[in-house]
Amino acid sequence: MTTGRQVAVYGAYGHTGRFVVAELRRRGLVPLLLGRDGDKLRALARAHPGLDVREAAVDDPAALDRALEGADAVVNTAGPFATTAGPVVEAALRAGVPYVDVAAEIEANVDTFAHFAERARVAGTVVVPAMAFYGGLGDLLVTAAMGDWTAADEAHVAYGLDSWHPTGGTLASGAVSAQRRGGRRVRHTGGRLEYHDDALPALAWPFPAPLGTQDVIGEFTMADVVTVPSHLDVPEVRTYMTTRAASDLFAPQPVAPAPVDERGRSAQTFVVDVVVRRGGEERRLTATGRDIYAASAPLAVEAVERILTGRTRRTGVVSAGAAFDAPNFLRALSAHLTVGVPARALDLAG
Repeated sequence: MTTGRQVAVYGAYGHTGRFVVAELRRRGLVPLLLGRDGDKLRALARAHPGLDVREAAVDDPAALDRALEGADAVVNTAGPFATTAGPVVEAALRAGVPYVDVAAEIEANVDTFAHFAERARVAGTVVVPAMAFYGGLGDLLVTAAMGDWTAADEAHVAYGLDSWHPTGGTLASGAVSAQRRGGRRVRHTGGRLEYHDDALPALAWPFPAPLGTQDVIGEFTMADVVTVPSHLDVPEVRTYMTTRAASDLFAPQPVAPAPVDERGRSAQTFVVDVVVRRGGEERRLTATGRDIYAASAPLAVEAVERILTGRTRRTGVVSAGAAFDAPNFLRALSAHLTVGVPARALDLAG
């Protein structure tokens, strides 16, 4: 049982952090409210009476250690993760507790695998980066679609967002990633990440209902290019984004998401369409839902619950598909996602 277990949420007052706090409480877990801004933490605590507030900056290891006292796990929702992931993982390892984050930053996730894999494995703990809409959901879908295949030639993850009103955290993380890349683009090809200046291709992707065929940007590369090949033998991993969502994201004055229901979700809807190919065979799996930020909360919290109840396949730094039983994990999210195989196959060559 995880009821009553304490889960530290770093960046609890942020947009995604608030969804994570609410999801933890819904499942009977006790959030510890952590972050860098004491005033924002105390304001959040007024909406959640009885929860502990623990202020800690990422450049203050002693404060982070105090903040994690008594915690059974930590979820890091505070970007940019290039700044926060390393120090919070370090604190989690010192405390001997599992770590989960919602990082969409490709380089930050690469760093987590590169810098902490051996230490986490030796410690016998679990570190799961990108346990969110980007990186986590795509990895679970690809893993489930692969089924009994031990390898595939290609994996495609197409993001069919009807809009994308980014949070301030998304914009800040994107700016850090762009700076780290020196303005270049990134893709996963030939079994490795490759940085390039090529123009991104535009094409049409036949999403299943309710979205239908949409114009997309090819090689709009997301964290799946880190999570999927971290444990699956797939040399080509490609991701796509609907053009209208990308236009929202890169608008001169992007609009933040606006809540439209009692849970604080926006009206945004999504379809994540995954195709894996081996030789002449294709397998496809699709997830539909609402609000990419709200959807990240049950993904992260389900991961925490499974870690705390011993339902993981590996220790160390692991992606969602490596750590968990992917089909079972997706079924557990049925209240938040609809997952299925579309009626018609996708012709990737068309």
